[in-house]
Amino acid sequence: MTDDLIQLGKLVSLGLALMLPLGNPLTSMTLLLSLGQQIPYRERQRQVTQAAFYVVGIMMVTFYAGAWIMHTFGISIPGLRIAGGLIVVTIGFSMLFPTDQPRALEAEAAADAEERQTPNIAFVPLALPGTAGPGSIAMIISGAASMDTAITPDYSPWVVAVTPVIVFSLLGLLFWVCLHFAGRIVAVIGKSGVEAISRVMGFLLVCMGVQFVINGVLEIVSKYPGG
Repeated sequence: MTDDLIQLGKLVSLGLALMLPLGNPLTSMTLLLSLGQQIPYRERQRQVTQAAFYVVGIMMVTFYAGAWIMHTFGISIPGLRIAGGLIVVTIGFSMLFPTDQPRALEAEAAADAEERQTPNIAFVPLALPGTAGPGSIAMIISGAASMDTAITPDYSPWVVAVTPVIVFSLLGLLFWVCLHFAGRIVAVIGKSGVEAISRVMGFLLVCMGVQFVINGVLEIVSKYPGG
């Protein structure tokens, strides 16, 4: 039992290490501070809780439906890793060299706010694409597709089954904490601190994305050595 708990801790730590740079709650936190100024405090906190549930739900559905999606569209694991790696690299570069994407999201939400007195920003843009974006979805599907060969043989079945639920729940909790205390966090570390952390995560994402592409190419080469 002790060994199983150690295995569980390792897998949960690995999952958080892989997903946290992609989820990057700081992005959603800055969006909340920009878009939530006109939303009453209690309503804003309610939407933050709602967004946290959306994040966990999106990740859970993506994980358990990933194999079906790949089978339906005839997507191979190497192809998914290469495509996911390119997406992750793109997101990483956008974090290293910020563009006007957050402003575009703010403009869309502001236009929507004109139509409704109290805008709901829980699902878009806080949950999607703020935290559970294309990079996170690609990572989850790739991880779910490779679990049978890379993880399952070395770990207990119940550990493998429980790990995704714990990882996604912890990410949702971290997302909720960051957004719930967004004002205080920014006051402590400052906007420059938020940008610095975001750029460090962006660099990590570029490295991870390049490695995904390398792994996908190596799988193709090993599978078709004479091609």
